[in-house]
Amino acid sequence: MSLPNPLDMFDVKGKVALITGASGAFGAVAARVLAGAGCRLVLAAGKASELAAIAAECRAGGAEVVEVNTRPESETACTALVAAAVAAFGSLDILVVASGMNKVAKIDDMAPETFLAVMDANVTQSWLLARAATVQMKAQGRGGKIVLVSSARGLLGHPAGYTAYCASKAAVDGMTKALGCELGPTGITVNAIAPTVFRSPLTAWMFDDTDNAKAVRGGFLARVPKGRLGEPEDLAGPLLFLASRASDFYTGHILYADGGYTAG
Repeated sequence: MSLPNPLDMFDVKGKVALITGASGAFGAVAARVLAGAGCRLVLAAGKASELAAIAAECRAGGAEVVEVNTRPESETACTALVAAAVAAFGSLDILVVASGMNKVAKIDDMAPETFLAVMDANVTQSWLLARAATVQMKAQGRGGKIVLVSSARGLLGHPAGYTAYCASKAAVDGMTKALGCELGPTGITVNAIAPTVFRSPLTAWMFDDTDNAKAVRGGFLARVPKGRLGEPEDLAGPLLFLASRASDFYTGHILYADGGYTAG
């Protein structure tokens, strides 16, 4: 095998990527990374103003971007998102499912409908999006990349009322493995990125210098071999790897972006 420039394996320039949850923490990282790498983007999110902001940022860097102000809450919505990518750019090469939710409560305080809402957002919607993308990618006949978002909590429990979230992410892990096996012969790879805590609007308080933040951060970092919390750029390399042909022989994997947290 000849690789004059191994970096060519990570080239996604001109590829069409659909990112759901694009206004969220991971979705915004994915949008910035794939826009910077030269992808044409379809960005979907439920928060119109935040979606417009990340889309404008990507366009300012030279990316072609289509915005769809919707959440993947039904089969119809998921099919329409894939159709929007095809209508705008003629195909779909990469799907990043960054949409989802978490609701924290102890089991005796959590309403059944809350548990089901988390499972729907994190599991059912991931399945519906993967299904819609699979139909299109199979029709194109040249494979594709599906990247789901899991969490360290898919492997590890949490005492603070995470039964819905942990269960949903464990299900995403199982889905990733099953789809990796199922779709392997088609050339479609299915993998998941599983972060631990990384800097975002929701976790910014953990990076503060308050006594509470220091106490919480210190207790958590005692279990992280790298000795720090995650930064958005820590997710960039894994995402580009999973979205490019560099990962063509990798499918059904859960890639932990966690500073070694799940290794101990």
